[in-house]
Amino acid sequence: MDNVDELEKICQDIIHLDPKMRSARFINSRGHLTAGGMKEGLMSLESQKQDEMMFMELALRVRMRHEFDNEFGKVHFSMSYRDKVIVMSFPLNNDDVLLLSCEKDIDFGKLPFTVLKIIEHLKKSPMKTF
Repeated sequence: MDNVDELEKICQDIIHLDPKMRSARFINSRGHLTAGGMKEGLMSLESQKQDEMMFMELALRVRMRHEFDNEFGKVHFSMSYRDKVIVMSFPLNNDDVLLLSCEKDIDFGKLPFTVLKIIEHLKKSPMKTF
């Protein structure tokens, strides 16, 4: 299994954690989609062009957050509670990021910590993805 296939499988596993998940995507440090996408049967709320802009802005934001690591510690995840969805981002090694979106009524007190456990488990695996 090559790296992209492995990342795609991780995205699908995360999407299947909860029926209220909308998307799981890996974004590289330059703001380009490397794997993942929308849950099957759902349409994105934004256009592809808007996706690209959001990914680039996210990559920049992840890099900029390092400015405060000494004062506050490392960022493990960030969450935006929006009118239509909840968006979560999980910084990975090399400033890549796992980006999730879900319905607003998901248990957002539990989901990000489940995802953090998945990320930690993957970091320790012999076939390290990120």
